[in-house]
Amino acid sequence: MTVSSKNHAYRKFKSLAMNVVCIACALLVILPLALILFYLIQKGASSLNWAFFTGLPKSAGSTGGGMGNAIVGTLELLLLASIIGVPVGVLGGVYLAEYGGERLNGWIRFWADVLNGVPSIVWGMVAWALIVVPMAAPFRGTIKSVNAAESSITVQSSAGDTQDFTVDSKTRLKFKGATQLSSLPVGADVVVWFERKGDGSTVTDSVSETGLWNLFTAKIIKLHNAFSGFSALAGGLALGFIMIPLVLRTTEEVLVLVPRSYREAALALGLAQWKTIVRIVLPTALRGIITGVLLAMGRVAGETAPLLFTAFGNSNWNHHLSEPIAALPLQIFSYAIAPYDDWNRQAWAGALVLVALTFLLSAGVRFFSRGRFQKNT
Repeated sequence: MTVSSKNHAYRKFKSLAMNVVCIACALLVILPLALILFYLIQKGASSLNWAFFTGLPKSAGSTGGGMGNAIVGTLELLLLASIIGVPVGVLGGVYLAEYGGERLNGWIRFWADVLNGVPSIVWGMVAWALIVVPMAAPFRGTIKSVNAAESSITVQSSAGDTQDFTVDSKTRLKFKGATQLSSLPVGADVVVWFERKGDGSTVTDSVSETGLWNLFTAKIIKLHNAFSGFSALAGGLALGFIMIPLVLRTTEEVLVLVPRSYREAALALGLAQWKTIVRIVLPTALRGIITGVLLAMGRVAGETAPLLFTAFGNSNWNHHLSEPIAALPLQIFSYAIAPYDDWNRQAWAGALVLVALTFLLSAGVRFFSRGRFQKNT
């Protein structure tokens, strides 16, 4: 055997050895995920049935029930988070890619990267401080009495409940131009807006007549005689905060990949810059933007910590955005630490459903990103 043939055999051996090492490393990466999926299927697949997907949780210690409200709640929170995070993130990415100065854009990118590394529980605390604690909510009803001496009014709701409100000099009165407490007539239909303080107490913010605009506002935001600030809105806001820097950075990256010649050709034809962005750049990068949005949704779908401070959880169906809402991560957390075997079993089933949801989002990422880096023939 010649020296060249020996070297050739040695090179083939090294190549084979490196292939074996790479395959082994790839299997080591996949193995934990495979073991998790196997364990989830083993522990939770038996609990998956129609009642699990459509039913409500049973009382503590009872068997049966389901997580239908938590599944729907998770989808609602993802929708709310997308409504908040996607427009801000996409527009921010457009600004970084198409406008702005180098120094300012550098600082924006830096802080976006910093925000990407902020623990999710911090975002939950921010949303709790901004929304849950000071959340304003209206009390709709009829004025039953006015006590000018004590600066208070008594309002009765349509359900017959009465509540006293202190009306001081800081309270805004919006009733036919009235600026004094004595100007509020007994029997008038009003909306009383109040605000929660950090210590749990409430203060009256304003008293308004039930005009068309006030009724429309109360109808849209679904606030109805509730002091609790824990709500679907707060949970969606917390998840939206997490999505914004993720969507911003991915949007900028895919917009930068759009060839500069596309922009130059559009500008040469007389299109304004904003029209070039809307008609040329964004459609070209649309698949990449959708990929970034789905990645961000997959990132926040399994978050539990921020929802503990905001959504809080709910054992019933959520009917208003101002009410606490159930979510799969919250339900799994509650059931996993409970001392009931049936709840522990359903926690595994919920975890399996959550992993399946994340898998679907990841499959969507693969679908929209396929062919993105392939050369056009």
